Amino acid sequence: MKQNVAITGASGMIGKTILQHCLDSERVSGVVSLVRKPSGLVHPKLKEVVVKDFSNCHEVADQLAGIDIAYFCLGAYTGALPDDQFKTVTVDYAVGFGKVLHQQSPEARFCLLSGAGADTTEQSRVSFARYKGMAENQLTAIFRDNFYAFRPGYIYPVERRKEPNISYAVFRFLYPVVNVFAKNFSVKSTELGKVIFSVGLHGSERKVFENVDIRNFKA
Repeated sequence: MKQNVAITGASGMIGKTILQHCLDSERVSGVVSLVRKPSGLVHPKLKEVVVKDFSNCHEVADQLAGIDIAYFCLGAYTGALPDDQFKTVTVDYAVGFGKVLHQQSPEARFCLLSGAGADTTEQSRVSFARYKGMAENQLTAIFRDNFYAFRPGYIYPVERRKEPNISYAVFRFLYPVVNVFAKNFSVKSTELGKVIFSVGLHGSERKVFENVDIRNFKA
């Protein structure tokens, strides 16, 4: 049975990889990509929907009817935004999208690109961990067994890019060493994208994928 997909963050490193898997897969009949601005990408399966405000996805609710799988890859790097805006992007955007999707497609699987250290007790002093945990908790309450969280550590960008800050540039330089001595704390962008795509397409008994689970997953 062919699946209809919705995706956010398709212009980002992981979203772009997942989108390509969707477009290449015979199991996917169509993709609704929610974007801030048109990408210029043209494909028979692809429909881009411009969203002016991701905190109010009700304006595009009709585009989310009949969706079987949703990949939420929209996010911001730590330190790139003031704390209140970072919370809005990390929690409010994801949960707001999830609520509208569930209203329109209650049986859809929801795959969230979360992060290592996500704290579902919501007590962490680290805002990234606390807000990722909040998002996971609220989305679990909405989608229950159809919710999947992916918590990668350092994501090595297989496709070269301009690194967002000096820390990422250092990690990229050190990746060959990290991959040998601490491989369970890092993952290639292509590998992560493939695992998220596969879980969305087929489902999984496991609901939360830590970095080691992603590395060991057999797609």
